[in-house]
Amino acid sequence: MGDAPATRASLLVRLRDARDGKAWGEFVDLYAPLVYRFGCKQGLQDADAADLTQETLRAVAGAVGRLDYDAARGSFRGWLFTIARNRLRDFLDKRRRQDQGSGNTAMLDWLDQQPERSGTVSDPATTLAEWWDREYDRQLLLTAAQRIRGQFQEATWQAFWRTTVEGQSGKEAAQALNLSVAAVYLAKSRVMARLKEAVRQLQAEIVGDSS
Repeated sequence: MGDAPATRASLLVRLRDARDGKAWGEFVDLYAPLVYRFGCKQGLQDADAADLTQETLRAVAGAVGRLDYDAARGSFRGWLFTIARNRLRDFLDKRRRQDQGSGNTAMLDWLDQQPERSGTVSDPATTLAEWWDREYDRQLLLTAAQRIRGQFQEATWQAFWRTTVEGQSGKEAAQALNLSVAAVYLAKSRVMARLKEAVRQLQAEIVGDSS
């Protein structure tokens, strides 16, 4: 689900118009939860994570207006990760100046040691970027799932959800839903196929990835 090399940033183009409330609504709905979880992952309390989210989205608004995003220089997810990471550093640095000797200093020092997007999977220093990639994909899946759920009967959706998300076996799901095991796996396959298509559509519409 990675960003395609040739990215047409359709949503970003729309975001340059501050009057396009629909575009900003789509962007906030999709990416605010991701940035908020990023802040919580770094140990921020609820209010601080919310502030980080607001500052990150504000930085995106400013960068989009200056056309700072260049798809040829990297993926959208990497660009957004860098902005969120920099806002977190700024936030922790401000807190450190306000409260010398707190745990924020150690956290900021650790953050400064993390590479932007390089390293190997086995390198602990890449964990933060790896987490971001995983959560980015998860956010796309959640948003796409919300879009398509109404296209399926409840039993079909539950067969998919129980076996894919909740980890139930086909037999367990079949018993709970009063379906045959074959029907459960057929339903799962149908929803998965549609979900993959919905993710591709979302990438094209929201972050401008080619399909």
